[in-house]
Amino acid sequence: MHFLIVEDEKPAARLLQRKLEKAGYHHTSMVHSVAEADMWFINNKAPDLIFMDIQLSDGTAFDLLEKRNIPSAIIFTTAFDAYTLRAFKENSVDYLLKPIVEEELTNAIDKYLSRTSTVYDFAEIRNLLTTNHPAYKDRFTVKIGQLLRPVEAKNIACFYSANGGTYIRTVDEHDYLMDHTLDQLSAMLNPKDFFRINRSHIVQLHCIRDIAIHSNSRLKVSLLNYSNPDLIVSRERVVAFKDWLG
Repeated sequence: MHFLIVEDEKPAARLLQRKLEKAGYHHTSMVHSVAEADMWFINNKAPDLIFMDIQLSDGTAFDLLEKRNIPSAIIFTTAFDAYTLRAFKENSVDYLLKPIVEEELTNAIDKYLSRTSTVYDFAEIRNLLTTNHPAYKDRFTVKIGQLLRPVEAKNIACFYSANGGTYIRTVDEHDYLMDHTLDQLSAMLNPKDFFRINRSHIVQLHCIRDIAIHSNSRLKVSLLNYSNPDLIVSRERVVAFKDWLG
């Protein structure tokens, strides 16, 4: 089988290629823009399967799909939130959420292999993306007694759950109770900046001080101005965490 990767971030494209090779798929091509992909399809036979980033440096995946009649099956790679991903699923479109986890990659390929044909309504998908995808939150409001205080996302070291509640830990070492759950926050936060390392913690990239090897193939995270023995990357998230770190 021949796979094509359409991804404008070259390190991410090479990482996906390595994951495919590890899974046993070695016939892979890469392009990094709408224009490059368009030229590739002029000069090459359509691949069996395309891994396509939605937002590219010179446009979107849909700019290409509206221009070219591409018969290949497509698995989108995206950082869009869970709400939009549910919309993808309802329209029978396969997707991989960045950072891509090897197990999810294998499952997506198996899903493709199990199908004889797939029909995509790209106009509907574009509408879902532009209509339903909210901007990631860059500010949260917390309650302190009878006062409300805005907290910028860039000033948050981590979110954590404890004693039945969800809390913000700020870079200036304050803790504030929140109304949201960690599951809800995972869909609100920019995945380039925040990563859920386990069931009880979401950490910010810029607040990571260092990372140590821990027992049972796990990792222990230390944050600036915050020491907590529970900042352990769960074993099933280690690979994705390393990919997120770059």
